[in-house]
Amino acid sequence: MLTNVPLMIVPFIVYNVMIFFGGPVDVDIWHNVVLSLDMLSGATWEMTMGDLMITFGLLLLFFEIMKATRIGPSSIIDHLLSTFVFIAFIVEFLLVEDAAHAVFFILMVITFVDVVAGFSVSIRSASRDVSIGGGGY
Repeated sequence: MLTNVPLMIVPFIVYNVMIFFGGPVDVDIWHNVVLSLDMLSGATWEMTMGDLMITFGLLLLFFEIMKATRIGPSSIIDHLLSTFVFIAFIVEFLLVEDAAHAVFFILMVITFVDVVAGFSVSIRSASRDVSIGGGGY
């Protein structure tokens, strides 16, 4: 049953914890530099907290798509819960002022891709399991 928990709820929870318990509202924590590397070209590459959060969301999307390839009755529950997480993203994006941010929007789009990809993979794999037409007697 724990495998049915949509992984995209993790960035949703982390974002909300960072926003509501992360410090003063005036400071945009998503622009804080987390990692800075000097490249061979002489440039400096910086990863901000927002970049890290989006990368984390994309990594979880990969595992969600892998979960979508499972077949069985539990996959329906998984898709339903992923849809609820996407709805929670939309509601918070529209109603919460601190959620009107590019990082949150991109995480919401990643969640949308998760929902669409999950249903698409399931429909595609289900169509392979059903043979239509006669023959094969």
